[in-house]
Amino acid sequence: MTVVEFFGCSFLAFGPPVAMFAFTIAHDPIRIIILIAASFFWLVSLLLSSTVWLAFHPITSQLTFGLICSVFIQEAFRYLMFKVLRKTESGLQEVTDIVHIADYRHILSYASGLGFGIISGAFSLVNILADSVGPATVGLKAGSDVFMLISAAQSLAMILLHTFWSVIFFNACDVKNYYHIGYVVASHLFVSCITLLNGEGLFGVTLTISYLVLCITGVIAFQVAGGTIASFRKFLTCK
Repeated sequence: MTVVEFFGCSFLAFGPPVAMFAFTIAHDPIRIIILIAASFFWLVSLLLSSTVWLAFHPITSQLTFGLICSVFIQEAFRYLMFKVLRKTESGLQEVTDIVHIADYRHILSYASGLGFGIISGAFSLVNILADSVGPATVGLKAGSDVFMLISAAQSLAMILLHTFWSVIFFNACDVKNYYHIGYVVASHLFVSCITLLNGEGLFGVTLTISYLVLCITGVIAFQVAGGTIASFRKFLTCK
């Protein structure tokens, strides 16, 4: 049963992101490089967040403080990734088949966001998945029996949110839309803080709010990437 739970939660959390990588990233070396670079940037932000937590832990042991600092550090590195991509556009133009790479900036931001999301989801879930294979079974005698499932679903939400956030954030930086920049930071902070309710066993509330924010963010990302109702209808009808 534990092995079944391991594979089920793994496929739930990483199935869609892996499919997105396979169909939209894997065929283009430039997108793969950007995804890996974004993953590295997120890892550096995690290292810096850990350093801040260790530095201030003797003063305050509140998890909320570390979480808020981590969100702002991640967003700072998202902005740094944006600046790096814009600085290297001319170099990328030389090694890609795209005629005008500036016309495909939303694709670069998508690849960057997916890199952020996948590595974030991996670090948030890998230890839980390692424990899920046994020998104990979570929720058998204590705790929630849906903890693994909720964790996997939350990880999937964060992976997709990071992808959408990068699309919105990069476009907002290009067009100086400070409302969208504020939305990305505020929604990231909000969703992250909402997960603290899991400590009270309010898994349904956390997951419902996270996926509601995911839907709203997805619609905004679709719009800033140039999507319209007409193009969405064509997508649904495969035209």
